[in-house]
Amino acid sequence: MIRIGLVGVGKIAHDQHIPALAGDKRFQLVAAASRSLPDLGGIPVFYDIDEMLAKGPELDAVALCTPPQARRETALAALRAGKHVFLEKPPGATVSEVAELAAVAREHGVVLFTSWHSRFAAGVPQAKAWLASRHVRKLTIEWREDVRRWHPGQTWIWQAGGMGVFDPAINALSILTEIMPAEVFVTDAKLQVPENVQSPIAGHVDMTTLGGMAITADLDFLQTGPQTWDITAWTEDGVLKLSLGGAELTIDGTAVEVGENREYPGLYDRFATLIAEGRSEVDVRPLTLVADAFMVGTREVVEAFIE
Repeated sequence: MIRIGLVGVGKIAHDQHIPALAGDKRFQLVAAASRSLPDLGGIPVFYDIDEMLAKGPELDAVALCTPPQARRETALAALRAGKHVFLEKPPGATVSEVAELAAVAREHGVVLFTSWHSRFAAGVPQAKAWLASRHVRKLTIEWREDVRRWHPGQTWIWQAGGMGVFDPAINALSILTEIMPAEVFVTDAKLQVPENVQSPIAGHVDMTTLGGMAITADLDFLQTGPQTWDITAWTEDGVLKLSLGGAELTIDGTAVEVGENREYPGLYDRFATLIAEGRSEVDVRPLTLVADAFMVGTREVVEAFIE
C-alpha cells in the first residue's frame, strides 16, 4: 500500500485524481493540502505541504496538482522529505526546474514522475505501434476548446508561466512526442495574446523532424460548440487520425477498436510501477516544444479576454 498525499484540491483533483486513487488498491489517499481546506470525507486536509508533512500522517508519495507556477517549491519540499512525487502536467513552469527536481530526486533516492495523461488515452498505444514502421509524410494537430467551459475562474492560466492555450495544447504535444517515430523540433510560431493577460489565447506552431517532415499545430482557446482535439498523420499506407484527445482512432476513416479510455487510472498504474521498480520517469519533450514556441514565436496583441 502506497500512502499518498494530494496537494492542490481543485477541479482536476476532484474530477480525476481522487477517483483514480479510489480505484487503485495499491494507493491509499491519507492526506491532502489545499488552501481552500475542502471537506474530503474524513481525510485530513492541511493548508499547505509544509503543514501536511509536519503534522499529517506518514506518507510514501505526494501527487502535485497545483498550478505550474507554484510547483517547484512544493515538489522540492516533498522530494527532500523523502517522498516519491507525481507531477500533474505540465511538470513545471520552466524546463530547467524539472531538471533540478530530477537531480534532487536522484540525490534523495526517490521517484519523480512527470505525468502526461493524454499519452494514456485509449487510442495512443495503437497509433504509436501503427506509425512505428511507416513513413509519416505530414502531420497536423487541431486543438480547439472553450476556456470558459474547461478552465472557469482559473486566472493562473493567463499569468506568466500559466501557458494560456498551451495548457491544453501540451496534451497534444505529449501525444505527438509519444507516437512519432522521430524527434520533433519547433521552427516557427505565431501567438495571439489578449491585451490584458500574459499568455496566448490562440496560436499556430510549425514543427519538423530531422528528415524535414512538416508538422503543424493550430490552437484555439475560444472554440464554442463541438470541441476539437484531433491529430492526423498521412503515411504511404493511409491516414491515421486520433480524435477526442486520443480516445478514438481511425485509419482511412475506419474505426479501430481501442478499448476503454482510462487516462488517470493509467497514470497511477505507471506511478505504482515506477515506485516498485525504484525508477523515475522524467520527460520534458512536450514542455520543451512549448518553451521553443514561446522563444521563436511572433506575438500579436488581440482584444482583451473577459471571462
